[in-house]
Amino acid sequence: MIGRKILEKLNTPSKIQDFLNGLSFNFEKKGETLKSPARVLREKDAHCLEGAILGAHILSLHGFPPLILHLESTREDYDHVIAPFKINGRWGALSKTNHAVLRYREPVYKNIRELVMSYFHEYFLDNGKKTLRKYSRPLNLNIFGKNWMRERENLWKIDKKLDIIKHYEIAPKNIIKKLRPADAIERKAGRIVEYK
Repeated sequence: MIGRKILEKLNTPSKIQDFLNGLSFNFEKKGETLKSPARVLREKDAHCLEGAILGAHILSLHGFPPLILHLESTREDYDHVIAPFKINGRWGALSKTNHAVLRYREPVYKNIRELVMSYFHEYFLDNGKKTLRKYSRPLNLNIFGKNWMRERENLWKIDKKLDIIKHYEIAPKNIIKKLRPADAIERKAGRIVEYK
């Protein structure tokens, strides 16, 4: 297992993102998981929600609140979860993904909506349909007590809470109906993945 001293050295969002990128992607081949940070560090793999939770935990070791944020898509696509952070009044985000574009965001965004919208145009299906529809308010993981980061059981309680907290629409339905599909070159780039 990776020790606390290593986590203490991950003292900037950029270093934490590099660390998350170094973990293998958890494709849940043995069934669905929602591993705690301790389990992710032991098993050295994570999917997007596990990576966001781990990223939020490491941020909290360096004075940031442990926040995660749900990006909700249409039913035919996958949702995504990021770990937002704020530096000098600007928002950025950590992200664990297998895709080329739904990744780290520099802390340059004025507010959470601006940060979320930086993911909008890259969030599409193979046919080019743009699918990002809602985003949650940031969820502070401290509401789950002092031991969520070390639990052996899956953290389904965090997933359930993400589903029920306040979400905001990306745009009105009359706008969503008229969205232009991503171009062919964008769709080609969107198929680039880190792990097959």
